[in-house]
Amino acid sequence: MKILNTFSFKSKWHTLSVGLCALLVITFTSCKHTKRSDMAQTIYEVNKNKAFNKVTEEGFQPVFQKILAEKKAKLKNPKVITGFYESNGYDPVLVLDHMKGEDLKTLAAYLKKSGEHGLDPKIFQADDINNLVDKFYSKDAIKTPEEAYETMARLEVALANSLINYTNALQYGLISPRKIYARYFTQTLRPDSTSMKKVFGIADMKSFLDSIQPKSAQYVALQKALASNVQVPGKTAEETDRILKVNLERLRWKNKPADNKYVIVNIPDYRLDVMQNGKSVMNMKVCVGEGRNIDRTDNLVEYDESDKVDRPFSRETPQLNSAIYTVQVNPIWNIPKSIATKEIMVAAAQDPYYLSNHNMAVYQNGKEIEDSETIDWSSAGPNDYEFKQRPGDNNALGKIKFLFKNSSSVYLHDTPAKLAFDKPMRAVSHGCVRVERPLDLAHALFGDGNKFETIKSDMEAGSPEPKDIALPKKVPVYLTYTTCWADESGTLQFRPDIYGLDIVLFAHLNKYLTA
Repeated sequence: MKILNTFSFKSKWHTLSVGLCALLVITFTSCKHTKRSDMAQTIYEVNKNKAFNKVTEEGFQPVFQKILAEKKAKLKNPKVITGFYESNGYDPVLVLDHMKGEDLKTLAAYLKKSGEHGLDPKIFQADDINNLVDKFYSKDAIKTPEEAYETMARLEVALANSLINYTNALQYGLISPRKIYARYFTQTLRPDSTSMKKVFGIADMKSFLDSIQPKSAQYVALQKALASNVQVPGKTAEETDRILKVNLERLRWKNKPADNKYVIVNIPDYRLDVMQNGKSVMNMKVCVGEGRNIDRTDNLVEYDESDKVDRPFSRETPQLNSAIYTVQVNPIWNIPKSIATKEIMVAAAQDPYYLSNHNMAVYQNGKEIEDSETIDWSSAGPNDYEFKQRPGDNNALGKIKFLFKNSSSVYLHDTPAKLAFDKPMRAVSHGCVRVERPLDLAHALFGDGNKFETIKSDMEAGSPEPKDIALPKKVPVYLTYTTCWADESGTLQFRPDIYGLDIVLFAHLNKYLTA
């Protein structure tokens, strides 16, 4: 009896559920139909144009589908836009939900002022939208229902495309750095379909557009400088304009540190900062990899005919984010093959005692060669030998290196070549970052305690031996590239574009104007 009762209950519940679902579908459909069934009257109340008196949803849909198909190839995110309208019955939500009040005019005005962000209004078809908005609100510019359908359809497509593009540009940047830089390994978030579709549900246009304005002090400072026509000493107005625009774009990228404590290196500034709770608690000079633009004096020339290809010099320090997890005190330098072939073997061929004088060991097939002075380096091939430099005062890595995982085999390290830190141009390394005060950096990472005392004593040891000491907690590290920023006093700082990365970025920004 219980089984029958249970079955009976489930059957009734299933029937009731189906009925409720059906009722909800009918209700939703009816509501939507009611909302748009008075399309003609609603629009006429706004623009007083008699051409809209006879427009209907049924008449609008095929025209909208046609215009959407025609414009699809020129949409930046066609799948998102067409997918939304296909799943929503080709309802012109942006026009109809925002035509009352000033919403559509507000959007047109914001797009026309996108130059305040270092962006060209042409990218967002600002003039086209402004003209379509004016035409839509005119009492007599549209003469027939057919023209009304077409104008409304073109406006809806333009609004969707430009609003998404403008929102993406301000919140994520116009360009993905990972697509334009050859040696770029910093995780950078990009917009997805979910974030883009949110524009179709905006309640108040001005509130939304104000909310996506980047609000960091750095961004606002560069915006102000751009608006004030600030000029970099020694640079033309055109060059200054470019410098500000590319650095505004960098600030829009979603790749900024959010950690309480991290190490950051700004390559063009030759500087390392240890940041804690948003403030620099320590800074020091660094030497970075040699760059391709050293002799070009930052004149923003193009590197090749296409001006769209990033071709880095092999010794440039890459941009990346990772985490320092250990240090090696008194490190052994496993000399890269490129350096061994181009420098070490050449020097050894000229001086048979070069290797022993520089505390270098030679290996063949994994076995150390005791008497390297007997090797005929003039006939040696690039793959015949491997080289290591033992710990000591003349080790190229100094007394300590700071390790973090990355695909470029770069790290922070000490150096015996201290004179380079007194030079204004410090792009002199093979790609790794040499730090001015490595013991201070170790203290900032490890703090007081046995591990730091071990590091200190081992670095001072007379007979150095390599030793790995792990950090109790990994510390994020960022190798970045910024050529313009506001310092703590609010003063704008500018640095030479030593790797030509401003040039690469600006060329790609301009590409949007000709696409």
